[in-house]
Amino acid sequence: MAPKVTVYSKDYCPYCDRAKALLKSKGVVFEAIELQDHPGEFQKLKERTGLMTVPQIFIGEKLIGGYTDMADLDRAGELDKLLGL
Repeated sequence: MAPKVTVYSKDYCPYCDRAKALLKSKGVVFEAIELQDHPGEFQKLKERTGLMTVPQIFIGEKLIGGYTDMADLDRAGELDKLLGL
């Protein structure tokens, strides 16, 4: 069974769009939490991860980072393993 994938993003973020596009290109079903629609959620996320940027991408409970981190994992052939593909 594939792990749950969650992308925390904002609607004006090109890196968020790229992250979602990469996941869609792999056929991955993910939950996109648009932070502009959830006041206070970004503050909780920053406290949880220590990161101040979006996107923040989780596979299961594991933070894999942002778009460039995910793209690096994909180029290294590691992303598919994490996604259970």
